[in-house]
Amino acid sequence: MPSDTSPTTSRSFLISGHVITAPTIAPGLYLVATPIGNLADITLRALETIAGCNAVYCEDTRVTRKLLDRYGIKTPLSPYHEHNAAMARPKILQRLAQGESVALVSDAGTPLISDPGFKLVRETTAASQPALAIPGPSSILAALSVAALPTDRFFFEGFLPAKTAARRARITEIARIDATLVLFESGPRLAECLHDLAQILGTRDIAICRELTKLHEEIRRAPLHLLTQSAHELETRGEFVLVIGPPPPDTAQMSESELDNLLRDSLARGSVKDAVAHGVELSGRPRREVYARALALSNQGPERDG
Repeated sequence: MPSDTSPTTSRSFLISGHVITAPTIAPGLYLVATPIGNLADITLRALETIAGCNAVYCEDTRVTRKLLDRYGIKTPLSPYHEHNAAMARPKILQRLAQGESVALVSDAGTPLISDPGFKLVRETTAASQPALAIPGPSSILAALSVAALPTDRFFFEGFLPAKTAARRARITEIARIDATLVLFESGPRLAECLHDLAQILGTRDIAICRELTKLHEEIRRAPLHLLTQSAHELETRGEFVLVIGPPPPDTAQMSESELDNLLRDSLARGSVKDAVAHGVELSGRPRREVYARALALSNQGPERDG
């Protein structure tokens, strides 16, 4: 039996001053999407689930407490994040085995998107316990909807590597993906990231989405190289989602400059043989040509960053 013995009347939430009793929530793990900025974006089903569950696990109890206080929800909060997940998981699984209902939320948006939770869901389902999605806000989908770029195919990369060489190598790898790209980035790294994107991706269109749904929401749309030129003018406070258009249809092969960037990054990390194999795979160019270029670059010695 569930360990929560609180009265049913406490399982409620407030909307515009009205008290609404939450329905009984069946046992299981509920992955509940929460607002990415504007707290009014919470769904009714999310409120019912959070109010009706035995417990809510979240990344930061201080952040999630603000949401619960806004809607008068008294469900107990416990932390679940990358630093305590190994200890918290068994406790959650035990609660599920006892027939309790548990909600998992991230600080904002949809759980498991660049947030911890994958192992919990895997172990929950492995134990034959239900795991259910309570869909709602997502910064990825919000950015795609306003970017004015193709949305029939998109690739979510998340955060690029922080170090320049690794970041350039990864951009070169995803450059060949025939889809709109969606990235996360922090304000302090925004200018450097835009510079590398423009150098490798060229003149593709980009939408820089800052502070989506929040008071200071800002969206800038322009060719990538133009925004890069004015990167020093961009506001760097807040959270950013970058949406970049797909490659032009006539780019079957990687350009010479793109190939050189790829080979330099590969040579910095490994042998000529490995760099050539990587270059052939990603560039679409003949092996003989890639080998000759890799050999020439290796004889030039390493290129220094900035």
